[in-house]
Formats: sequence, C-alpha cells, structure tokens
Amino acid sequence: MSDIIHAHELVKHYGALTAVDGVSFSVRAGECFGFLGANGAGKTTTIRMITCVSPVTSGELTVDGLDVRRDARRIKAALGVVPQENNLDPDLSVRQNLRVYGRYFDLEPRLVEERIDESLALFQLTEKQNDRIDSLSSGLKRRLTIARSLINAPRIMVLDEPTTGLDPQARHLVWQKLRYLRSQGVTMLLTTHYMDEAAHLCDRIVIIHQGKIIVEGTPGELVERFGGREVVEIHMGDAERGALMERLAAVEGLMVEEVEDIVYVYVLEGDGIDPSALKLEGSKVVYRQANLEDVFLRMTGRGLTE
Repeated sequence: MSDIIHAHELVKHYGALTAVDGVSFSVRAGECFGFLGANGAGKTTTIRMITCVSPVTSGELTVDGLDVRRDARRIKAALGVVPQENNLDPDLSVRQNLRVYGRYFDLEPRLVEERIDESLALFQLTEKQNDRIDSLSSGLKRRLTIARSLINAPRIMVLDEPTTGLDPQARHLVWQKLRYLRSQGVTMLLTTHYMDEAAHLCDRIVIIHQGKIIVEGTPGELVERFGGREVVEIHMGDAERGALMERLAAVEGLMVEEVEDIVYVYVLEGDGIDPSALKLEGSKVVYRQANLEDVFLRMTGRGLTE
C-alpha cells in the first residue's frame, strides 16, 4: 500500500509551548492508523495540522500527495472530519444538517440527497431524519456527526475520539460501521482514549507522549513487546511487599512494576517463566492476558499529567 499521509519532523509551537516536537510517521492508503496519548500529549494538535486547521510550524506534512501549506482547500475536500464535539446546528433537522454540510463541497443537489440517504441508512438514522437536533440523544448526535462526514465521499476519515460518551451498544455499532468503511478502502485516522477501540479498529498505532512519538507498531506487536503474554496483578499491603519484591528481583528477565497497593508482573513470550510457579500471594491475585492498556500505561506512566 502507498502512503496517503506523510509527516517528517513535524513541529507545532504555541508561543513558548511545543505541542508537537518533531514527529515523523506515514499512513498507508486503506488502513486505520491510531494516535494514542494522554490529554495534552499532542494528538489533537497533530490532527489539526493534518486537517489544515492549524498551520505547521516546521517540518513536512503531505495529505493525499498535497502539501498542507499550499493545498489546504483541496485537502479539506478529500477529508471527512469527525471532531471531538458534536457541532451540529440545533435549529435544523437531521436531514437539513446533512444537506447544508453537502453544500460546502459544491456537490449537485441530487448527489447530496443520494448520499444523505446512504449515510442515514448506514448509521440507522433514517427514521430520525426529520427530527430536530435537540430532540436526539447524545448517542444519536454522535452517529449523525459521523454520518455527516461521509457526505463528500472522503478518501480519508479523521476521527477525533468518535465514541466518547456512547453506551456499549452504540460504540459497537459505530465500530461495525467504521470497519465496513475501511473494507471499502477508506483510510482512517483515529484518536481515542479507549484502548479496546484502538485494538479493535487500528492496523497500526503510535503512542504520543509530551509531543513525541515514543512507540509505533500494530496493537499485537506492541502488546507482545511491552505487555507480554500474561500479566499478574498482586494486591497487597506494604508490610508484605518487601519480601515479595526481593523474591521477584531474583527471577531473571521478569518485568515488575509497583503502583500503590498493586504489584504488576509481566510475563513475556519466550522467557520460560511459569507465573503459577512463582507462588504469588496477596489479598487478591489476578492472572490475565496482557492488553494494549498495559502497554499504554507502561510507556506513558500511570500518574495524571494535567
């Protein structure tokens, strides 16, 4: 697959603040590429540069072969953007919101109406097409915001935390529709705080921390490299912890992390360690598979950054 988005040493300053600090990445046509990071890490700033909303301070950034500095209008015409907040017009109906959006792209009215019908059907909103925005639930508004981004038949969808605030049923419906769109060749950029969402949807991800990309790979690769095949969570008090930590430190190749009243033991592929043989004891001991959240917390830290 060819690269449809390419960034090299991308930098964004806001006065003395460096929000994005020399990031480089490429997004392949037809894939779902994820940006993970804590609030303030630089995810949304990167997205704003890609969508030509915020100018690049320095570095190179091309979208669909076009330079963001010179070809902003052409780039925007190729994008379908789902912002963090639902910016729907409350004075208009569902269908009218989509119709007005279609006019921004100078499309024929007949084509706009056809695409409205397709988008409403895809996100199961046809029966709501004449309802006012204020009468919709937050989940319906979110689905409408995503449906709206399809009116111009974009080659690239930019999804900034698309399922925030949705209940589990609505989230899974959105995931299903996004997987369908990707199967149709639509390239997707996704930012999310839901690690399971990134694991479900993304072909590759980068983790951004303090404006820099600190790791890149497929979800499976990152879990295997940094989370391992199994994680053991040991809940215990301070009095018993010293002896446990001494015993674990004597096991060669074992990764251990202390977080308040929990000790995390990461068992990697191929290290030959049987966690049950360690005879781990505490008030509660949980054995589970490693996941992307383990990777994220190990790479960025478990403390709040704001």
